[in-house]
Amino acid sequence: MISAKEEMFELLAKGGKDYRANVSVDNVIFGYHEKELKVLLFHNIHLSLWMLPSGYIKKSEDAETAAARVARQRTGLDSLFLQQFKIFSDPGRNVDPLFTPEILGKLAGYPIDQNHWIFDAVISIGFYTLTEFSKVNINAGYFSEEAKWWDLADLPRLFLDHQLIINEALKSLRLNLYHYPIGYELLPEKFTLPEIRILYETILGKQMDDRNFARKLTSLGIIVKLDELKQMHGHRLPYLYKFNKEVYQQALTEGIFIS
Repeated sequence: MISAKEEMFELLAKGGKDYRANVSVDNVIFGYHEKELKVLLFHNIHLSLWMLPSGYIKKSEDAETAAARVARQRTGLDSLFLQQFKIFSDPGRNVDPLFTPEILGKLAGYPIDQNHWIFDAVISIGFYTLTEFSKVNINAGYFSEEAKWWDLADLPRLFLDHQLIINEALKSLRLNLYHYPIGYELLPEKFTLPEIRILYETILGKQMDDRNFARKLTSLGIIVKLDELKQMHGHRLPYLYKFNKEVYQQALTEGIFIS
């Protein structure tokens, strides 16, 4: 597999010969840490803006394959949960006063003019990705000097329409939370009932009925109780649970309803 640096040079130099020139993918990579939902962003060397992991789609791949490739390059992880949620097609969505031929020329290492296809109106297919915070080995890539997790409530100024994309991804995640057992990708292998409930409440931004939530997940067989207690300070140690991967995958495919 070629590196992100080699891929970008190929993209610019070949003028879109091997890529779908006007279609890209933007990945909103969510991670959960210390009761906060975070998003992975990258700081571009020359633009001085933070941005989502993005990439153009090769002519030899579909959008899902391209999104998985971008996520893998940025996180070092394979087989991540990936959900397409919206297409962004505003004709002016890739217009930004800081995105100029001069800046792009600095990135490429040779002159780029305003007629380059990369400045054409671009349709972006939005995906969101879920991963456990601690597993990610962040790769900032050639065009980013810094990469880090940001709290959704404290995002910096973002490139182009990436703020809108994040907002729409969160809406989709919240909607899907009622129909798919999201959580396996965001929690450690073993967890307590309060921990999974707090995860759902953090994503939804509201409290849930404690007993009904736990009863629903256990009755569906999505999570199973272990004969193991979580070691922590306190008078009553909570039992640990884990996901039943087979039932979880079936629920992802067929859908459920969690209230």
